[in-house]
This record gives sequence, C-alpha cells and structure tokens, in this order.
Amino acid sequence: MRHAFPRGWLVVWLALLWLAGCAAQGPAPATEASVAEAIQARYEAELFTLPLDKQRHYAQRLYRISGDARYVPLTEGHAKRLMLRVNEELDGLAAHQDYAARRSQALLDAYPTRTAKQRARRQMFADWGEVIYARSLLFSLVQLDYYGLLDTPRLAGHEPALDYLAQVEFASFLTDPQVLSVYAAQVANIVHYLHQLGIVDLRDEVVAAFRQHYSPARVATLDVDEYRNRIYGMTHFVIADSRYYQREVSASEHAWILDAFAAELPRILRDTTEDIMAEVGISFLLAGQGDHPAVARLREAIVAAFDPQARMIPATDGTTDLERGEHRNVLAIMLLRWPAQLTPGPDLRDALGETPLAGHWPSRWVDLQ
Repeated sequence: MRHAFPRGWLVVWLALLWLAGCAAQGPAPATEASVAEAIQARYEAELFTLPLDKQRHYAQRLYRISGDARYVPLTEGHAKRLMLRVNEELDGLAAHQDYAARRSQALLDAYPTRTAKQRARRQMFADWGEVIYARSLLFSLVQLDYYGLLDTPRLAGHEPALDYLAQVEFASFLTDPQVLSVYAAQVANIVHYLHQLGIVDLRDEVVAAFRQHYSPARVATLDVDEYRNRIYGMTHFVIADSRYYQREVSASEHAWILDAFAAELPRILRDTTEDIMAEVGISFLLAGQGDHPAVARLREAIVAAFDPQARMIPATDGTTDLERGEHRNVLAIMLLRWPAQLTPGPDLRDALGETPLAGHWPSRWVDLQ
C-alpha cells in the first residue's frame, strides 16, 4: 500500500532543498563594482561624522572622478576656510618680520609624534627652519588655485606670499637624501606645486636627486618602510602632475615610474599597503594605461582586501576606523570606478561670487613647460 505524502510537507521539503542549495553556493563573489559601491555607500552615509578635512578630501576626489555637483558644497566650505586662512597669513607676513619664524615654531610644536615616521619627520622639519610653514602656505595657495580663486578680489594681494615662498630654500630641501628617505610623496607634491604657481621649476633636479637616491642597486636593499616611502613618492610624481586627478599625464615623461611599477609589481603587492597599491594603479590610469596588466592585478588585490562586514578596506592590522581609513578607501573607490574622463576643479568663482580681476588670467592655466 502506498502512503500519501502530505502536500504541506512537500512544500517544506522543497523549500529546505532550495535553501541548502543557496547555502552550498555561498554569498555572491565580490566584484569591482560591488566593492566600490559598498565602500561609497558606507562613507557617504557617515561622511558628516568625519573631520572637515576628511570630508573635503573625499568630496574633492569623488567630484573629480564623477563631476557630480552634490560634492561641490563641501569644497565650497573648504575654499572659504582657505581664503580666511590665507588672508590671515598675508596680514601676518606684512605686519611682523618674524611672523614666518613664529608660525614655523608653532607648527613644529603641534606636529604629531605618535608614530616613528611622525617623529622622524618632526626632527626633519626641526632641521629645516621655516620649511614647515612654507609648505603649509604653499598647499593653501595651490588648493585655491585648483578652485580658480587665486586671482579674485578677495585674494588680490596674494603676491607677497608667492614672493615669500620664492625666498625659501626649497631646492636644497627637496633634494636632500634625508628628506627623500622620510618625505618622498610630499617632496613630489611640493615640487609640482612650486611649478604650478610659477614660483620655481625644480622638477628635473628633484627627479634626478630621487632617482640617484633610490638607485636600482639600493632599492634591492631597502627595508619595508623605506620601500613604501619610495613607491609612495613615485606615485605622487604622477598624481601631483595630474593636479590631483584633474587631467591625464604624459606616459613617456613618467615612463621611469611606470616601468618600475610593472617590474616590481610582485613586491608592491607583497610589501606595500592598500593605499599605495591603489595609487600605483591610479598612476597607470592617469597615464592613459588602463589596459596595463598591472591595473587588473592591483584591482584584484583591492577587491580581495575588502571586508564585507565593515563595508570598507581595513588597515593592514585589520582595524576598520572610518576616519583613519578614509584615504585608503576613497582611493579604492577611485581605482575601481575610474571614469572615461576626469572633471577638473570645481571652479568655484561663480558659486562664491568671485570674478577674476581685470587683466588677470587664473594661474592654474599657466604652464612653464
């Protein structure tokens, strides 16, 4: 005699079979698109919990790879703070002969010393007088230049700041072996900022000093920390030349960097961090070499490092602090979501009610090549 199987049990049995099949398959594998989307969703949901400079850092980069206007208000706030700061610096430089020296000491006193790298850099600045103040002033001016604001009425008297920077001994600082050993990325930034603002063109001298300091024979002997410093510095020669993701760069001019990245890719993947890996990949993209095999391998490494529970790329020690991870994670988004075309700016002159002074052309269009 055949026993009838209750209809309700049949439904339950089929459902259990389906669930077992899903469990066997596991979660859908992470893709470049899904990882970038998850990181971006996490950061944008909590962006306003981060310090203002982290908000600016994120918004500026997302604007330049997307052109999305919703990132502009954060850059407007940044620009307003910079204009106030630069005008305070101009007043101070005009009123007090020792202003730069006093500001330098204040910056040195406030310099963080939590890590060995920070302590080494603090000592470096202690040996170089007013450079610690000069590089801060230079950064503010360059950011305003990116926004098209440097030659507008509210900054009409900024030329004395350029004159002051022209007197600083940048050439010796930027080519010093001790400086290159602990500050390579910032050296690359500074040399391009000086060129961008028409202060002095030291690019050839600094690249020559960098390549001599990190000769092929010496590279093989570098410990992990200095190897990371070298690779990070090389990425910034490319990134700073792009005016921080506003334009592509010449692949031939930076061939020495791209060739080294390709040749050293196994060590880069083994000995550097996700921040640096992402910037290496972005360097190829900025040079118009998105099809280079290294880019695919670096993207794979970033995807593999993704933590689906935290919805971000953790630090090398596994921590998932949102603030400390902002730099690493915005770079991951950029590498995984690189656009067909970059968006310069944003040009904030209209938004802030600023018009160029008569007879002035925004200095961000000046090219000394």
